[in-house]
Amino acid sequence: MEKRQVVIIGSGPAGYTAGVYAARAQLSPVIFAGFNSGGQLMYTTEVENFPGFAQGIQGPDLMMSMRDQAERFGAEIKYEYVTAVDFTQRPFQLWTNFPEGAGPDIFEKATPEELQAHLDAIRQAEPAMTAAAVIIATGASAIMLGVPGEDEFLGRGVSTCAVCDAAFYRDKITFVVGGGDSAMEDTLALTKFAKEVHVLHRRDEFRASKIMQERVLNHDKVQVHWNTTVSEIAGEGSVQQIKVVEDGEAKTYAADGVFIAIGHRPMTKVFQGQLELDSHGYVVTRQSATEAGVAAASQALEEKGLVKFPSMTSVEGVFAAGDGVDVRYKQAITAAGQGCSAALDAERWLETQGTVNA
Repeated sequence: MEKRQVVIIGSGPAGYTAGVYAARAQLSPVIFAGFNSGGQLMYTTEVENFPGFAQGIQGPDLMMSMRDQAERFGAEIKYEYVTAVDFTQRPFQLWTNFPEGAGPDIFEKATPEELQAHLDAIRQAEPAMTAAAVIIATGASAIMLGVPGEDEFLGRGVSTCAVCDAAFYRDKITFVVGGGDSAMEDTLALTKFAKEVHVLHRRDEFRASKIMQERVLNHDKVQVHWNTTVSEIAGEGSVQQIKVVEDGEAKTYAADGVFIAIGHRPMTKVFQGQLELDSHGYVVTRQSATEAGVAAASQALEEKGLVKFPSMTSVEGVFAAGDGVDVRYKQAITAAGQGCSAALDAERWLETQGTVNA
């Protein structure tokens, strides 16, 4: 069993940035990157809104550069999943084995009861590693529609972030799928560039806030299609058509871009029962932009009125960053910033414990 000062779980912008800072602090961090490292940016083509790249950069290239930078300073990267944790005692324990016959999909397909049984079975083995401090950066994945063409054209006309990609659709015909605030935000972002923005919603009214609904419904570039579901996304090389069922009738529309905005799913099931999670599964920290986060922050005020270790979770010594925490922005740059904060908090907390470089 390996013993480490800092373990980082996750390999997106938050995880790799935390790795850079923790490695530069001589904490010899280990980053568990999973089998498919790099996070959601590995499925993104051109990234134009990450500072420092005036001409843009391909998503995979950005993530590989972040990985190389973390390794350069001494972070060790393991292409394995953390499959179970025990945060009830220190040092914290982490497992990387799967139950016999099971794989990573147990975290997606299992019911809460089945998942708990899997976690209990995993913990019967000896832990793979212990850590004095842990940084969680497992991110979140966009909830997809599950229709033909969706995976094929991801990054080639199918997107889950209009704020990221809207500028690529200047004078194009675009479709947004969803009816919540995120869908409204995506729609309004696209109106600044696209020629047409069609909103597809499966019900006859939006669930978004009234003010967001009004902005969308009153915009002259927007056409709303009520009682509409997507059946297929089609094209050759890139998106060219979207097929829908609208008021019970099958229709096909020309399309250059399809933006899926039906929500995100934080990748945090492995931490159930170990950390405070909100009702949607996001990790609660002292800087979470939620009521639970405000409550946690108010209980951690120092004498000068500052929040102590803002990235700390409900367990002392466990920190979290990135899209698994962020309920609002979900941008690569905000995730990277949170990764920096978590690494600095972990370093300073370890100093208070007298365990830095011990």
